[in-house]
Amino acid sequence: MNSSARIAIVTGAGAGIGRLTTRALMREGYCVVLAGRRVDPLESISAETDPSGSHSLVVPTDIRDPESVRALFAKTREHFGRLDLLFNNAGIHLPLTPLEDVSHDDWLAAMNTNLTGAFLCTQEAFRLMKIQTPRGGRIINNGSVSSQVPRPDTVPYNVTKHAITGLTRSTSLDGRKYDIACGQIDIGNVETEGNENIMKDGVLQADGSTRPEPKFDGAHVAAAVIYMAGLPLDANVLFMTVMATKMPLVGRG
Repeated sequence: MNSSARIAIVTGAGAGIGRLTTRALMREGYCVVLAGRRVDPLESISAETDPSGSHSLVVPTDIRDPESVRALFAKTREHFGRLDLLFNNAGIHLPLTPLEDVSHDDWLAAMNTNLTGAFLCTQEAFRLMKIQTPRGGRIINNGSVSSQVPRPDTVPYNVTKHAITGLTRSTSLDGRKYDIACGQIDIGNVETEGNENIMKDGVLQADGSTRPEPKFDGAHVAAAVIYMAGLPLDANVLFMTVMATKMPLVGRG
C-alpha cells in the first residue's frame, strides 16, 4: 500500500451506488474498506477492483449493531492506520404502505438501518478522525430527494432521509473542531446495476396516478462523490442534488 493513499469506508458497498462508488474510489487511488451484511458481493467487488488485495479490506458489518460498527472501524485502523473518508451509503427501501398501515417492525427496520446505522458509523468515524495524524477527514451521507420532497406511502423512508439531513448539519457543525467535514448527496431516480426493474411500471404520484419517470446512470453519483471527497478539508459541499433532469421533483405534489 502507498503510504500516501487515502483510506475510505463505504457502507453498503456490495451493490448499487455503494458498488459504483467503491469502483470509482479505487480508480482514484483510494484504499477502500468494503462494509455490508453479505460477504459474497463484497468479496466479488474486492477481487474485481483489487486483485492483489493490497488496497481493499472486506469487513462484513451490520451497521444496526454498535459492536459490529466498532469492529469495522477498529479493523480499518488496524489494517490501514487511519480513515480519510466515510461514505454512509447503506440503506433500505420498504414496499409502498399507507401511513396508517406501516407496521412497527417496518418502522424500526427503516430507522435502525437508514438512520441509526449512519449515526453509529459517524460516531466511530469521529472517534478515529479526531485522534489520527494528520487529524480530520470527510463524511458523506447518502440522502435522497425524499429528504426534500416525500413520495406518497413511503413515510418510514421519508422520515429517515429527512433525519439524515439533520445528521448532516449536526455532523458538519460538531466536526469543525476536529477538522471533520460533512456533506450530503441527495439522489433522484438513479439506475444502477441490479435495480433496472425498479420503477419500470411507473411511480405512484401525489394525485394517486402512476406514471413513468426518467432515470439516470448511477455512475454520475459515484463521480459526484469523488468530487466531494477530493476537496481539501477547508472546503465542503454541504448538500448536492443529483437527479434525472426531467424527473418531476420540482413541482412534485
